[in-house]
Amino acid sequence: MTRKLTFGYLYDFRNPPEWERPWNDLYAETLDVIAWSETVGFSGAWVPEHHGADDGYQPSPLLTLAAVAARTSTLRLGSAVALAPLYHPVRFAEDTAVLDIISGGRAEMALGLGYRRHEYDGLGLDFTTRGGRFDEFLQIVRALWAGETVNFEGRHFTVKGAKITPLSPRGAIPLYIGGFADRALERVARYADGYFGNEEFGDLYAEKLRQQGKDPGTGRVRIQGLFFVVANDPEKAMEELGPYYHYISNSYGAWLDEDKAIGMSDPVLAPMSLEQFKRSGILQIVTPDRAVDKFRKMQERMPFEHFMMMMPAGLPAERFMEYAELFANEVIPAFQGEGQDV
Repeated sequence: MTRKLTFGYLYDFRNPPEWERPWNDLYAETLDVIAWSETVGFSGAWVPEHHGADDGYQPSPLLTLAAVAARTSTLRLGSAVALAPLYHPVRFAEDTAVLDIISGGRAEMALGLGYRRHEYDGLGLDFTTRGGRFDEFLQIVRALWAGETVNFEGRHFTVKGAKITPLSPRGAIPLYIGGFADRALERVARYADGYFGNEEFGDLYAEKLRQQGKDPGTGRVRIQGLFFVVANDPEKAMEELGPYYHYISNSYGAWLDEDKAIGMSDPVLAPMSLEQFKRSGILQIVTPDRAVDKFRKMQERMPFEHFMMMMPAGLPAERFMEYAELFANEVIPAFQGEGQDV
């Protein structure tokens, strides 16, 4: 069954030194852009999480999503991803239930482990235990969302008589888990409603569902295309957009290099010059017709339901909106009226 395909953007609320501006202006403008995106046909607004970043990368996604909920009425909204092991599961279950109530049942959480030891150190947590913390967190949160009174004693969390109120009227909130390692995809298949991540891991997700005795056709796949843009003139767009996406690429590469001694580096996102970045193929800028063709092929390969792009840090809002509106006018209509939500 072909799923209804929708599109949205990730907003990280970063304020890079090169384009720095007052924080209140940046937040107000970004919320204006999110509200505008709803009016032109986008279906999702997603907020990621990192801590201690020099450019203010969003550290508080749930609080920010409450502001998004207040400014919108139809957008699905959620974390992408929240760093689950950094939260206490009871508090997370409470906060997300309230978010779902505020938003009228539009919250959809995507969770991940995180890969920066620095963030765990800053919160006084052991980076090496994050996998075990995540598994226990998921067991507790799922039970709380279901309205159960939870007694749990694990290696990382102990809760007694825990129960959340108010509950979301929907009960469980849609839950997606990100990741790329074999163990991460096992966790997705066991605990999550769907996979959030990269296109190339769709097949592994399907295999992990089969290993769990689940029908891969019931899976859900959300793909992050953070370095994907539609433009009528890709070469011109590369000249304009390259510096902003180059900043993003280099910042992720620097973070991954922090812990390369434990295998966290990524040669694709290694820091590089602007000209090297433009030639690297990391930033994909395609015409609307090519984008439609790409998404149709992805629909054929996997239970693909949502594609998430990015508002790049530093890019003036009016310039971002021009590219987003082209996507809304030329790509989204090709997928309206087909498939269904399941």
